[in-house]
Order: sequence, then structure tokens, then C-alpha cells
Amino acid sequence: MGAVKLETLKKNREFSFVYRRGKAVHTKYFTFIFAKSRYGGARAGFSVSKKVGNSVKRNKVRRRLKEAFRAFLPGIAGNYSIVFVARVGAADAEYAALLKTMERALKKAGVLN
Repeated sequence: MGAVKLETLKKNREFSFVYRRGKAVHTKYFTFIFAKSRYGGARAGFSVSKKVGNSVKRNKVRRRLKEAFRAFLPGIAGNYSIVFVARVGAADAEYAALLKTMERALKKAGVLN
């Protein structure tokens, strides 16, 4: 059993599509925006602004969000484009807290089985 490959959003137009068409769920650590897409499976993008901290902090937050999302990837049914926009609180959050918050947000949105 190998690790599930995480497909990411890379182009500006992919992010724009989610921002324009998506629905948002707000949490303490991030805002989660999702939209149905034509592509197979779930694809995610991660946005961390300079408000969160310096480049080291921002990359740490991005890596943690990516890893947390990867844990829920097998349970996502349907084709979705998803963007996680980190909030300032995410920089000091424990990984376990991010996991729990992400699970709650994904279930609330109806994306996770």
C-alpha cells in the first residue's frame, strides 16, 4: 500500500475558478474553499500569505496543511478543486489540532465521507 498522490492546483486560473465558483467553510486555522470540478479526484491548492509569518513559518504551515489533507484524501468522494487559505493562527497550531479542524471542515462541507 503506497502513499496517496496529492494532486495540487498550480495555475492562477485553477485558483481563480475555486475562488469564483466555490463555497467557503471558515475555521480557526484556515478558510477552506471547495468547488466541484471536471478533473478526476480531489485537487488541492494551499495559500499562505505574508501575514502568517516569514518564509520559514509560511512553508511550515503549507507543509502541515498538505500533510493533514493527504490523510483525508482516500475518504474524499467526487471530483473537487479545493483551496486552503491559512490564517495567522495556523502558524502556532499543533498538527493534531490542524488534523481535527480539517476533518470537521471537510465533513461540514460534505466533501468527506
